This record gives sequence, C-alpha cells and structure tokens, in this order.
Amino acid sequence: MQLPYRKPGKYTNLPNDPMMTGHKFAELHKELDALKKKQPQAASEVARLAELGDFSENVEYQQAKGRLRGILNAITKIEFQLNQAEIIGPTNSGVVEIGSRVTVQTDGKKKTFTILGSLESDPGRDIISYTSPLGGALLGKKVGEN
Repeated sequence: MQLPYRKPGKYTNLPNDPMMTGHKFAELHKELDALKKKQPQAASEVARLAELGDFSENVEYQQAKGRLRGILNAITKIEFQLNQAEIIGPTNSGVVEIGSRVTVQTDGKKKTFTILGSLESDPGRDIISYTSPLGGALLGKKVGEN
C-alpha cells in the first residue's frame, strides 16, 4: 500500500530557535533519555514482527515500524536542539533582553511578560517569544521607556 503524497504545511521548515532556559534544556535532556530507553524495545518489537513474514499484509509490523521511526525522528530533533542550544540566563542590565520580565502598561492596565525563546513561549502564562511582534518590539527598551 502506498500512501498519497501530501504537500508540506507552511510551518514545516521553520528555522530552529536555539534560545532556551536551563530548565528547558534539562527538560529536553530528560525527554531524550526517555526516548533512548524506548528505542531498543521498539526496535526489538519490529524485529519480532518482521519474523512473522509477509510485510505487505503485516499491519502490526507496519505500526511498530512507524512507532520506531517516530522515536528515531524525535531523538534526532531533540539532539539537534540540544546541540544548537544557547542557554538564557537572568538579566539585570536595565535593558529588555531575552530572559527579562517586563511590565507593560496600556490604557491604565499593567501586564507582566517574560521574554524567552519560541520553544518556551506560552501566551496563556504570559511567556512570549522574542521572535513575536510584541517580544521583538520590547527588546532593547529601557526601564520607563514608552
């Protein structure tokens, strides 16, 4: 069975954002370790199911091979992210930088944001990416600046 070709989405090849906190770096290491522990088990499952014979009609084999492929892809992606990582540290320079907590006042309302890399952005928790329009506009501003 051949799967139909599907055009890649517009977010398929976004550039990697290497900026992350030490916490996110450690979190990715844990995730990588867990995936590396799953990989041998998934590989042995593929080998066991391959022994059953006919690959074209062996659904369990195809599914196991897909799981193994997913694990290997995730390992590759995380290893790349960790190798490219630039750790963000706390800043106290008086200028908004990546890692800064910023309080913005508009129409008399105050809102505090933390500016981090895109891997850690979570607008629901007021963590914005430095690549976002608001994050980019705040970078380089000084305390009290409009």
